[in-house]
Amino acid sequence: MIRKILFTSIAAATAFAAVPALGQNRQQAIEEIQVTSNSRKSEGLADVNASVSVLGEAELDLIGHTHFQEALNRLPGVNINRGNGQESLSAIRSPVLTGAGACGEFLVAENGIPVRSAGFCNVNEMFDTHSENAARIEVIRGPGSAFWGSNAVHGVINVVLPEAGDAGEISLEQGPRGSQRLNAKIGHDYGNFKQLLLVNGASEEGYHDASGVDQQKLSWLYNYTTSNDIALDGGFTVTNLNQETAGYVTGYNSYKDGHLRNDNSNPEAYRDSRSTRLWTSISRQVNDWDVVITPYLREVNMNFLQHFLPGEPTEDTEHRSLGVQTAAYRELSNGADLAIGFDAESTEGSLKQTQENPTTGSFFIRNSIPQGKHYDYDVDARQMAAFINYQQSFDNGWDMSLGLRIEDMDYDYNNNMINGRTDQFGVECRFGCRYNRPADRSDDFSDISPKLGLNYALNDNHDLQLRVQRGFRAPQATELYRLQNDQTVAELDSVELDSYEIAFKGAGDIWNYEATYYYMDKQNEIITNSARENLNNSHTSHTGIEFGLGYDLTETLSFQGVFNLAKHTYENSEISGGIDIKGNDVDSAPNTFGNYRLQWQPSEALLAEVEWVNMGDYYSNPENTASYEGHDLLNLRVQYQYSDKLSFSLNALNVTNEYYAERADWTTFTDDRYFTGEPARVFFGITWKYL
Repeated sequence: MIRKILFTSIAAATAFAAVPALGQNRQQAIEEIQVTSNSRKSEGLADVNASVSVLGEAELDLIGHTHFQEALNRLPGVNINRGNGQESLSAIRSPVLTGAGACGEFLVAENGIPVRSAGFCNVNEMFDTHSENAARIEVIRGPGSAFWGSNAVHGVINVVLPEAGDAGEISLEQGPRGSQRLNAKIGHDYGNFKQLLLVNGASEEGYHDASGVDQQKLSWLYNYTTSNDIALDGGFTVTNLNQETAGYVTGYNSYKDGHLRNDNSNPEAYRDSRSTRLWTSISRQVNDWDVVITPYLREVNMNFLQHFLPGEPTEDTEHRSLGVQTAAYRELSNGADLAIGFDAESTEGSLKQTQENPTTGSFFIRNSIPQGKHYDYDVDARQMAAFINYQQSFDNGWDMSLGLRIEDMDYDYNNNMINGRTDQFGVECRFGCRYNRPADRSDDFSDISPKLGLNYALNDNHDLQLRVQRGFRAPQATELYRLQNDQTVAELDSVELDSYEIAFKGAGDIWNYEATYYYMDKQNEIITNSARENLNNSHTSHTGIEFGLGYDLTETLSFQGVFNLAKHTYENSEISGGIDIKGNDVDSAPNTFGNYRLQWQPSEALLAEVEWVNMGDYYSNPENTASYEGHDLLNLRVQYQYSDKLSFSLNALNVTNEYYAERADWTTFTDDRYFTGEPARVFFGITWKYL
């Protein structure tokens, strides 16, 4: 497989390098795209030595996503599996990861502020962002730069909100099964003070039985420049989600059954989530330094029924954080750019797990999972980091980027219940209680993340980039303190991933491309073994090629597409299901997937797009004995600008009514199980711009 990947990479790079330099129009367009994810300050995408992709405002308006998967999966290396409602499981240059710390492999941020504290992530946390009104969404594939710390292992997703200023726009959308959405942007420019209000509200009955969703998001943004040239730029975002959650359908290929397709075996399941973030960036020139200090507050509250566990306990978790990001930038006398900074965050978190009803099922399960409270603990966490980044351009066409981050994560854990493996009253279970509460303790994790990037300008249209870097994450609080069976202490180390990349990028007057080969070696992965112990017991490798191409076929017709070829394998011996899985494909890791769009714009008023979404087959268990065959979806989008103030949109998804699974999974209790995909559906929208 690796030989095949290398051969394909070299062939593609050679072919792309042979494309003639037709002009600079497309190149100039690429250079005009701004990103902040790489260095926490605005810089041109063409100048960034990182695997960064950007969804701009015009593309996001065309997509009009009802779930962020519809937007993000258009990017190289990204494979978001949609759950029910607004739930999701993510993959960026990785398998689709699950489990307590799976969310810790990806850092999700809004305007550069992580939406969850590093030790308190959730796999669904992307719904905490106001992506529906974003100016752009930036995705770093692979480890984040020195400006990002714990959790930026496989990638970073940064939702960037619009700048404050004049705005007056209201959008309404109607879809199937009572689906309704409202978007609004209302802003004013008062000179040295600007403000912008963003509103999003969505409601739908849900395709599955008892699976309705109500969601509201509100952001207020401001910009103010004082008389002594201090720039203040900040705001707040508040989100609320109330969701009835549908579970898996079970049985081999059950997603193809027309009667089971919209079934919900867990009508009692729900998820309620609220989040608030408040921040202000303070910028000022101090001698030769551009200094930016960003204090922020964060609060997250979530309550949901764990319908996927025996006894269906509820989880109630929350955390509150106070943090600050600092960075200082300057140009040195030799023309190099230097950035240094310090980040700090203090978090108070808590988790309660309670089972209201007696456990049903086998005799063993009934006598090992008690009714009542399972966990009740508090965790205080402190995260501190320092970083430095140096960029230098040389006369021979080479650019160099060096970065280093040093980070420390401390936990203080306090158990509010009886220590040990009993029920809440201290009574032992007949076969030993599944849930085990460790005694009070403290844990500390220190990590270093270096990065080296080299860029060589082959000519005016083509660049060669080389990158070596490390990503890391400290264990999540749930991995350390939510223990089971005989495990009383989880002796865990930080997860580490070493990444190596070679990329070719280029743009001309009617084309642009990107071809990237990567190899990543991941150590100390945290897994839960068959004895339900949390251990650093997994070692995986991740190899792949990502292709992205844009080409103007005619003056009115253009093509954009991404193709992903990947291989994710277990590298250590581990017995699972009686089989040593070393060398097996990691489950939920397709070898191929892609997204291809054909856009037609015969006039400034009309834009139409046909999108083909391809998902290759993949194994659904570590033993590689169960699999999903993959699927192909066809989507159609149309925008029509009726006048300067009025426009219409039509989004038709899965127009061929394909029977498919958003996610396929396999367990020893259910065998094959699936989150079923939705059938053909059409959304009609109208937008009024009154300013």
